Amino acid sequence: MASLRCFLRSGKNAVSLVLRREFSKSSPVSVQVNVRDALNQALDEELERDERVFLLGEEVAQYDGAYKVSRGLWKKYGDKRIIDTPITEMGFAGIAVGAAFAGLRPICEFMTWNFSMQAIDQVINSAAKTYYMSAGQQAVPIVFRGPNGSSAGVAAQHSQCFAAWYGHCPGLKVLSPWNSEDARGLLKAAIRDDNPVVFLENELMYGVPFELSEEVLHKDFVIPIGKAKVERQGTHITLVSHSRCVGFCLDAAAVLAKEGIECEVVNLRTIRPLDVETIEASVMKTGHMVTVEGGWPQYGVGAEICARIMEGPAFNYLDAPAVRVTGVDIPMPYAKILEDHSVPQIKDVIFSVKKVLNM
Repeated sequence: MASLRCFLRSGKNAVSLVLRREFSKSSPVSVQVNVRDALNQALDEELERDERVFLLGEEVAQYDGAYKVSRGLWKKYGDKRIIDTPITEMGFAGIAVGAAFAGLRPICEFMTWNFSMQAIDQVINSAAKTYYMSAGQQAVPIVFRGPNGSSAGVAAQHSQCFAAWYGHCPGLKVLSPWNSEDARGLLKAAIRDDNPVVFLENELMYGVPFELSEEVLHKDFVIPIGKAKVERQGTHITLVSHSRCVGFCLDAAAVLAKEGIECEVVNLRTIRPLDVETIEASVMKTGHMVTVEGGWPQYGVGAEICARIMEGPAFNYLDAPAVRVTGVDIPMPYAKILEDHSVPQIKDVIFSVKKVLNM
């Protein structure tokens, strides 16, 4: 785990440098906050801001959450707003959706998104479709959140990325934060939104620290849903990614810059609605594109991005076919050496960039 954190920190440093340049005129106070604490702060502030907000899920209260994201909230807000549930995802997801129908603003935590398959009928048929089926009369202000994608050593049944699964479904908003700024700003936006939001965190990112400016730490800081962020400017090729793989792209870009290749890195932040305009603008500038994701290749997020580029004005600006970097099309193996070969690595991003640029 320590080696993985070190592995990601170069990406964090790249973002920190960008942030320091961006706000250097006002000499901001910045502090290091890891992703877990950024999520915890967002939950705390929104629970305090709106008494209709409450959190429920397995071990979220007295145990402070399986990953300690809800640490301290039960002691502060009590049993009525931080609720431990039985191990029945279908049951407590249904309770949460019903509470949203009644005017509350529930945050439903899945210990891992792999377990959301037990509750997928509530997420899709009850939450996502009700606003449409009621002709706009019944809002469903609910957030489903928890760790998504591959972790380390948890094998096939606990290592799936659900970005494409839920991104496929109209009626949902699907968010995939990378760093602490994303986690804090997007979670607050999700809780305040009147639509059902799927919030895909990453277990391996929880302990990774990032610098946050005074602006980001403000209680009213939110990140607009549906807007991507260019994390690094470049002129030769566009790298489009989300979640943990954004860090891989920044690390790869730093290596490639030493060889004279300037990569533009786009952090999607939102899977649905997809910010096609930002991606198109970048591709029209660079003329090349690689998508990077931890999920499976078939019908994946990268496949959708490639299709949207092909169908839109940016296609005519491409100087070479776009390439996808994805997880391998197999259930996740348990053995570490096989696991490492099943998920994208920095070397895979570098190889794909050079392939697209014909180097």
